[in-house]
Amino acid sequence: MTVRTRRVVLVVAAMLLLSSAAVFAQDPAGQMNLRIDGVGTVSAPLQIVLLLTLLSFVPAALVIMTSFTRIAIVFHFLRQALGTQEVPSNQMLVGLTLFLTAFIMAPVADRVNVLAVQPAIAGKIDVMQALEAGAPPVRDFMLKQTRQADLALFVDLARLPRPNTPSDLPMRVVIPAYAISELKTGFQMGFFLFIPFLLIDLIVSTTLLSMGMMQLPPAMISLPFKVLLFVMIDGWNLIVGSIVRSFA
Repeated sequence: MTVRTRRVVLVVAAMLLLSSAAVFAQDPAGQMNLRIDGVGTVSAPLQIVLLLTLLSFVPAALVIMTSFTRIAIVFHFLRQALGTQEVPSNQMLVGLTLFLTAFIMAPVADRVNVLAVQPAIAGKIDVMQALEAGAPPVRDFMLKQTRQADLALFVDLARLPRPNTPSDLPMRVVIPAYAISELKTGFQMGFFLFIPFLLIDLIVSTTLLSMGMMQLPPAMISLPFKVLLFVMIDGWNLIVGSIVRSFA
């Protein structure tokens, strides 16, 4: 792995985590201090160990700090409402969720790339400066989707003074507030998805009960009608379009 490749991967991993990459440097007095200095001051084995440690947290950052959570919750509710069990499969839903997440987060990623990643690769700024430069686009995206009540909750729990502007909020407040806001939004969208399919289940169940066919599972009869309704209204187009527009 070349020095340039290690620098690119390390900076990108650090930007995903919005955490610092700490390296050891020796001060003039001969004591070892922990400080952030560029990736070129560390030996190759230590860089690889640090890189693997950072990469282990990338999935958590992907789920919590992007649009992944909301999309995954909506798709889960959709499959439950349809009653199709394992269709679409988990692999298909996760794959679609990842691509939609990449589509939604592309403008944010472009801004982070211009402000932080490219200058860090060129050696104009170190890792800490890259993190500071790349944090505002990510913070702005999360704040746009976060409820004020959730922000106020974590500001109160952290015992912080009330900030003058949203940009004054630390990431340790913004990230959890954004996460619970996304959970609530995802559950709200899932609830509205359930209503039309629940009506079909009630109609089918009532019809079978009135006909005395109590031994026949209602889900067996309602499933084709729910699938037919979903196909006729072009459900995937409507749901994906609604999800993407909800982040606008």
